[in-house]
This record gives sequence, structure tokens and C-alpha cells, in this order.
Amino acid sequence: QVQLVESGGGLVQPGGSLRLSCAASGTIFNWYNMGWYRQAPGKQRELVALITSSGRLHYVDSVKGRFTISRDNAKNTMFLQMNSLKPEDTAVYYCKVDQISGAYWGQGIQVTVSS
Repeated sequence: QVQLVESGGGLVQPGGSLRLSCAASGTIFNWYNMGWYRQAPGKQRELVALITSSGRLHYVDSVKGRFTISRDNAKNTMFLQMNSLKPEDTAVYYCKVDQISGAYWGQGIQVTVSS
């Protein structure tokens, strides 16, 4: 069983930065995707950034050039560095791991971009 816990969210002014972390407990093996998703009030959950097991990276167009996804294999942790934040980035952010055995989600963490 895999458990994912996000941290690093909060309130930030427009133009600011935050770094989200997703720490995994339990054994992660045979994974093929790890990613960050977000859900704003009244909107559907959307993929923000994805890293595949082969190291390929994918970003939604709205965050390209501002967000960076990465992972630390030794610490079983995934990160999302978010720079030049905009009010439209306000949402609950979730991390997700896709394994052969199934998909696992974190509980979500709030990111609010406001002056």
C-alpha cells in the first residue's frame, strides 16, 4: 500500500514561488507515471505536470516555463517548483502515482495566489 502526503502549499502573492513536495511511504515499484494535478473551485481536476518512468516530462500549456516537476528517488519524494505564480494557479494540488497495481492519490494541499 502506498501513501502520498503533500506539503509546501499556502498563500503567496502573484509573482511569487512555492515548492510542493509529495512524500511516498510504502513500496513504489512498477510505476509508470508520477504527476501533479490541481482542482480549482467549480472546475474539473486537471493534469499540471507529469514525469514518466523513462524520464519524460509533460506540462499543461498554462504552466510551461513556470513550473518544474522533479523527483528524488533516494527519498521517495516528488516535487513541483512553481514560479511566477498567478491568481489562476489557485487550486487544491494533488500528487498521483500510477503503478501496475493501481493509482494512488495524495490528500491534496491548498495553493492560493492572491495579493
